[in-house]
Amino acid sequence: MKTPEIRPLTGEALGAALDDLARLRITVFRDFPYLYDGSLDFERAYLATYQDTPDAILVGAFDGTKLVGAATGTPLEAHAEEFAEPIARAGFAPGEVFYCAESVLLADYRGHGAGHAFFDAREAHARALGRSRSTFCAVIRAPDHPLRPPGYSPLDPFWRKRGYAPLPGILAEFRWTDVDDAEQTAKQLQFWVKDL
Repeated sequence: MKTPEIRPLTGEALGAALDDLARLRITVFRDFPYLYDGSLDFERAYLATYQDTPDAILVGAFDGTKLVGAATGTPLEAHAEEFAEPIARAGFAPGEVFYCAESVLLADYRGHGAGHAFFDAREAHARALGRSRSTFCAVIRAPDHPLRPPGYSPLDPFWRKRGYAPLPGILAEFRWTDVDDAEQTAKQLQFWVKDL
């Protein structure tokens, strides 16, 4: 598989890519550890904030004109309150923090540097906005979760290599329906942070 082309999108270009991002989120987040059983209607409502936030960014990974991966980010105060409140509780001013939201990439395109490119572009965007910290959340799943695939390796070493560290005890809670459930349940997500 060829290396995807990485392009940052803002404004109207970002808005035009949101339906493709919604489909990617549904596909990629269906796998462990998110196990997300998503719908386009939910995704469109959730992703509307990016279109409504002038300082939002979508970093797209493209194979020709096809969006095969994406990473998003916004100023923290523009994202869901479930994410801003724990960061404020940790002693960080939300106005200092840039929130790196999803990073999704189709499996065939992994291993070609897109993950680093996603973080590089979002961190550069955050610095240009005058933000001094970057953060993201990762879902917490039990090591013995029944849907954990054999040989699964968490991304913690990659994130640490990028300079991120978990904030002990600082968690967000978000609800979604797992692939093996009939209704939404609460999930805890661990915050990771980096000084820019």
